[in-house]
Amino acid sequence: MKTRVAKLILVSFLFALPIGFRLTASLGGSAGTRPWTERQTVKPAQLAAELQQEKDPYPAVVYVGTKVLYQGAHIPGALYFGAGSTPEGIAALQKYAASLPKNSDVVLYCGCCPLEKCPNLRPAFSVMNEFGFARLRVLLLPTSFNVDWVEKGYPVQKGS
Repeated sequence: MKTRVAKLILVSFLFALPIGFRLTASLGGSAGTRPWTERQTVKPAQLAAELQQEKDPYPAVVYVGTKVLYQGAHIPGALYFGAGSTPEGIAALQKYAASLPKNSDVVLYCGCCPLEKCPNLRPAFSVMNEFGFARLRVLLLPTSFNVDWVEKGYPVQKGS
C-alpha cells in the first residue's frame, strides 16, 4: 500500500512539474531568461539623452522594483505602481497599461540587483508586452540602478 501511495505522489509530481514551468514562462521565465528582444532595450546613456529632448510621445518611465528603492532615488518623472514580482504590482501595472494608447513609448526598469537575477522586470515586461505596445522597452541596468545610473551621473529624483 505504501509503495502505491508513493508512486501516485511521484506521478502527480511529474504531471504538475511541467505546469509550474509553463506558469513561470508565462510570467516572464526564470530569472536568467529575457522575454524582450534587443530592439526592446535601451541603455542608460541613450535614455538619459532621450529624457532631455522634447519628443512625442515622450517616454513613460515606469519603475517596477520595491517602493523603498524608488523613494531612495529614481529616474525623474518615473511612475511607480508596485513591484513587478507581486500580484498587487502587476494588477496596478495592468490597469495603467489599459489606459495608454498602443503607440505609447514605455520604458520599464528596476535595478534592484543584477539584471540576470531581477525578480521584478521579467513579469512586468511580460504583462506590459501582452498589451501590444509598439514601443515597449527595458532599461538595461546590468549591475544595479545605483552603479549603472546614479554613479554614472544621470539625473535622479528622491522621495515619492
